[in-house]
Amino acid sequence: MTTLVKKFVFHKAFEWFIAGVIIVNCAFIGIETYLDNPLILLIQNIALSIFTIEIILRWIAKENIKNFFTDGWNLFDLSIVLISFIPEHIFADTSIITSLRILRVFRIFRLLRAFPELKLMTLVLIRSLSTLFYNGLFFFIFMYLFAIIGITLFKLPTIETVDIIKEKALTEYLNQVPNAPGISPDPYGTLGETMFTLFRILTGEDWTDLRYNLVQASKMNVIDAHETIITIYHVSWFIIATFLLLNLLVGAILNNYQIVMAELKNKKE
Repeated sequence: MTTLVKKFVFHKAFEWFIAGVIIVNCAFIGIETYLDNPLILLIQNIALSIFTIEIILRWIAKENIKNFFTDGWNLFDLSIVLISFIPEHIFADTSIITSLRILRVFRIFRLLRAFPELKLMTLVLIRSLSTLFYNGLFFFIFMYLFAIIGITLFKLPTIETVDIIKEKALTEYLNQVPNAPGISPDPYGTLGETMFTLFRILTGEDWTDLRYNLVQASKMNVIDAHETIITIYHVSWFIIATFLLLNLLVGAILNNYQIVMAELKNKKE
């Protein structure tokens, strides 16, 4: 009995069937945001019934209880199905109901198990977590260093701390900057704002406007930094962040991809 169920559960046709049910289910979750129709609820319940049967079959096909519960995919599937059975009407708090609905959307992640390629990518990302953590820490150190430099060089003075001549220049500058949509008048005013500014430069989002505004502030003697320093700072951070630090992350993932592929190949042999 167990052998037959195991062959059925791990058969390609069954896996493709479950993948199709997941896709249909997730599609109707999206449709549900536009329409409130009893048919959609019926389809959702049918999908939930199929998922429940699948979990039961996997339980029957298990080698032993320990192997079933040590498999992260089984725990994930079981958690999603159990959450889906929680009736929304028992909660008076609408925030809890909303949270339950959001959790049910995570059914789409079951596609990671259904398709071998997606499963491989998931394994690579999991394997890369520790490497990504240290790469992220390395990235943060550079960002923090540049943030401190940015605050020191480019932070705008406050009106209370400047003389009358510089106060007029500062007021005139602040009146000009809002003409550039989305650009903060003082992008290097605080540590948090500076780090966000550096992240914005990393994405390439209007980072040249930040540089031009600071050059304008320099020409108006609002800040003491020279135009050359402003240019070197922004170009160097863009090069370091985009071409060096991000490539480290990509390199780490590719390295782990090759390791996982080698391990899977050895298992097949």
